[in-house]
Amino acid sequence: MSDHPIIIIGAGIAGLSTALRLAPHLVTVLTGAPLGEDSASAWAQGGIAAALSEEDTPSLHVEDTIAAGVGLVDEGRTQMLTEHASAQIAWLEKLGVPFDRQADGHLSLGREAAHSKHRIVHAGGDGTGAAVMRALIQTAKNTPSIHFHVGWRAVDLVVEDGAVIGIQVVRDQERAVLPAKAVVLATGGVGQLYCYTTNPVAARGEGLAMAARAGAELSDLEFVQFHPTALSIGRDPMPLLTEALRGAGAILINETGERFMLSVDKQAELAPRDVVARAIWRQLQAGHRPMLDARKALGASFPQKFPLITAVCESAGLNPVADALPVAPAAHYHMGGVSINDHGHSTLKNLWVCGETACSRIHGANRLASNSLLEALVYGQVIASDLQAHHFEKQCSINVAPQSLKAVDANKDALTRSALRKLMYANVGLVRDAVHMQDALKQLIDYQRRAELSSATHSMLLIAAMVTVSALNRKESRGAHARDDFKTMHAQAEHSHLTLASFKTMVSEWTQQEWPNES
Repeated sequence: MSDHPIIIIGAGIAGLSTALRLAPHLVTVLTGAPLGEDSASAWAQGGIAAALSEEDTPSLHVEDTIAAGVGLVDEGRTQMLTEHASAQIAWLEKLGVPFDRQADGHLSLGREAAHSKHRIVHAGGDGTGAAVMRALIQTAKNTPSIHFHVGWRAVDLVVEDGAVIGIQVVRDQERAVLPAKAVVLATGGVGQLYCYTTNPVAARGEGLAMAARAGAELSDLEFVQFHPTALSIGRDPMPLLTEALRGAGAILINETGERFMLSVDKQAELAPRDVVARAIWRQLQAGHRPMLDARKALGASFPQKFPLITAVCESAGLNPVADALPVAPAAHYHMGGVSINDHGHSTLKNLWVCGETACSRIHGANRLASNSLLEALVYGQVIASDLQAHHFEKQCSINVAPQSLKAVDANKDALTRSALRKLMYANVGLVRDAVHMQDALKQLIDYQRRAELSSATHSMLLIAAMVTVSALNRKESRGAHARDDFKTMHAQAEHSHLTLASFKTMVSEWTQQEWPNES
């Protein structure tokens, strides 16, 4: 195992951008799957938001972000984000990302929901994430200071005197400890806590669970964004129909031909994601079949502008040029995460957090479309700068002898995950209430008591329960968090905060039961 002092857990855009910005400082990147696989970054279709046109400014970008975030957006951090956006696009171009351009050579700028201007940069139409990942991976492989540990999965942080000094890792049936002077968590989101999600299998919230068990503070966990238009063809994860389709004029209809968004919001299909997602969900609850219809807006140009979506549709026997596409809301992005400061540092010494794993307070209660890749890029640079200036107090002195893993009942593990995901979508999903969430919390306690579950499943159960507790505690509807029993929004917007200790106390208050330790 490497003795590099800085370890990055995760090899998506957040992890790789941090590693590249740290060069020539030695860094180890830990990834359970081969590079480019099982990463939500590579699946991102929407693009990267940046104020690049003459009619746009970073301040207007800030205004749109604040409006979407419903009172919980940090204006200073968001100003920093938007002011650095153009530099990130230029940096990616130098790495070889082929951004789409107009005939006159200018970048082609799209528009997505809740953006007041055309400011979305794409690469290969709907293949932006994949194009960015290819460039980052190739550059990282050619960077001598970056060392990859592929196949090792992080399961816990090692903490001494409030400082992270290492990582417990597993591979096959082995467990070992990797010493570190600094750790960057870049492990992605929590979409796999829900049975309908656009996220890859690795998006299980394990980074959040590691941070929580180590004693870090987590914030705003209740804010889970459901993408309105996942392609409903029985696949898991569900293929995504990018926001850019509605930005290009695609409309939402049901089986009767009714364009139902016209009666929901004045922005219709370009309303904020939470509004559109709940409208589609209510159509489903009423027995309708919601569909995304791009036949008039795009027609024969669909395959050229959205080749990846076209290929997915064709594999399911659908033709987006001639067919309206069946859709359903799916867990897509987590606005909550590990609490960080302006420099990406958590409440634990030697632990930084980047990308979707972090709660940067930029997305607030509802992420503005295409801000997520930008955040990962900008904070990769911010964290790298902070690490380069940091003086580490702790020295690494850990016994790294491998250990055997405990026995896992694979069938019981799979059944528990399946039950957990269905429970979360039904009880802690798009529209919530105390009765259903308390029932979910009690069932999660029962699942946690089961023996012979994997560490990954225990982590999923912990974060699912923490999301549920945070949602129970927020007695209002705000952004992506909608409650049937508290339909109004408080005048004062407040962030939620949770540690493992406070979580356990709240579990007892809500259920009169204790949260059990892992079996």
